[in-house]
Amino acid sequence: MELGLESNKLSSSPMGRQRRLLRNHETLMFWAQLFADVFIVIGSLGLLTYWNMQEIPPYYRFLAIIIVLALFAIYSARGVYRRSSSLWRLTGRLTIAWSLLLFLLLCLGFITKTTDMFSRQVLLIWAPTALGLQLVNHLCLNKLIKHYHAQLSQQLPVIIVGAGNIAQHLVNSLTQNRWLPDRVMGIVVANNDQLDPTSSETLPSPVLGVVANLRTIIKQHGIRRIYIALPLAASEQIESLHIDLLDMNVDVIWAPDIFALNLLNHSVREVAGVPLISLNESPLTSSRVSIVIKGIMDRVLALAGLLMLSPLFIAIAILVKRSSPGPVFFKQQRHGFDGKLIEIYKFRSMKLHNDAEIVKQATKEDPRVTKIGKFIRKSSIDELPQLFNVLNGTMSLVGPRPHAVSHNDYYSDKINAYLARHRIKPGITGLAQIKGYRGETETLEKMQKRVELDLAYINNWSLSLDIKILIKTPFSLISKNIY
Repeated sequence: MELGLESNKLSSSPMGRQRRLLRNHETLMFWAQLFADVFIVIGSLGLLTYWNMQEIPPYYRFLAIIIVLALFAIYSARGVYRRSSSLWRLTGRLTIAWSLLLFLLLCLGFITKTTDMFSRQVLLIWAPTALGLQLVNHLCLNKLIKHYHAQLSQQLPVIIVGAGNIAQHLVNSLTQNRWLPDRVMGIVVANNDQLDPTSSETLPSPVLGVVANLRTIIKQHGIRRIYIALPLAASEQIESLHIDLLDMNVDVIWAPDIFALNLLNHSVREVAGVPLISLNESPLTSSRVSIVIKGIMDRVLALAGLLMLSPLFIAIAILVKRSSPGPVFFKQQRHGFDGKLIEIYKFRSMKLHNDAEIVKQATKEDPRVTKIGKFIRKSSIDELPQLFNVLNGTMSLVGPRPHAVSHNDYYSDKINAYLARHRIKPGITGLAQIKGYRGETETLEKMQKRVELDLAYINNWSLSLDIKILIKTPFSLISKNIY
């Protein structure tokens, strides 16, 4: 998933979101491979430690927990579990990801001054051994997958009924999905008006005809499965097609065009045999396992950041205190997850003033900003105390930036779906910030763009996206628009 995500409305189109519709097999394989890697890495570390020390001390167990969290995050971000036909590419991904994990462990050990607690002999043997075992495991699994597809899979000729966004997305997804045997033969359009040669050239698959000739098309091409991808407004036609095809011995699958609606983090699931389509759902309730891991990662990194940056905190606190009368930290109420009021912390960058003015953002040459305040605002150092908010669970490292309550009141009725950005915890940094939408939003269009990027983040949220944003954040700290 790339970071250049832009959205002109609440929901990205299916082509823009790059979210695969059919991924049950891949999800199962992902977790199976992840658990296998964890078993190999932690198991080999435990065996080597016990062989060397005749016991497994508590600090090795704590190291194992950190390794599991880091492995999940880094391997997902580096695409280790993405299936590839090239063994060299698979080997390269795994080796780079493992090297990054070892480098992270080395940095954490250096920061916390705990490297002397661990046996160098154990670690020097464990690092290459665990990598070698993982490579063997991945290569064997890759061969099994290829054997499965070669021996057991049978291609089914399929057609797509419809020519809209969802139909085109289906063609691309079914063609690229290795786990499905479907071979798309072409598209069947609703009527003769859609047979125009010019418009047909833009479709990802050849147009075989119109719905009126569907039975003939099925016989001519030996079709075994049909995907109906018509808009919801064509419900009567969908029902008619279902009845008409009952005697054709073909699979009929309905792919409702829900992308015509404004969606937020949508998903499809099943309860007691009833398909459920979530049109608007928070990632905090739809991705519980990943969110728990995100919370643990947030707190571990926030604690490490506070320890590492403590000298900077002390220096900035002294400079802020000397810059003007008032407290070192500035506390302000903001809206957090689900619109609940939270209190965030920042280094004070302004002289004490009456905050009664509504939507009064800092501007260029603002007389309220102190000399040290200009520097810490421009470099975003003033935001660092929000690491305490991350520790207490009111904020995350990555998420939509929390706006002042007065700003929310002002913009909520001027920007469509503005308050939908509260469907996830606010963050210290976010997609909008690394794309340049930081600081003053002197026009409604700039705030609109920031909100669109916040909603694109919610729609495309994943742990790997969080890691990419964290990596890119230091390169976006210096901005001409920060006052």
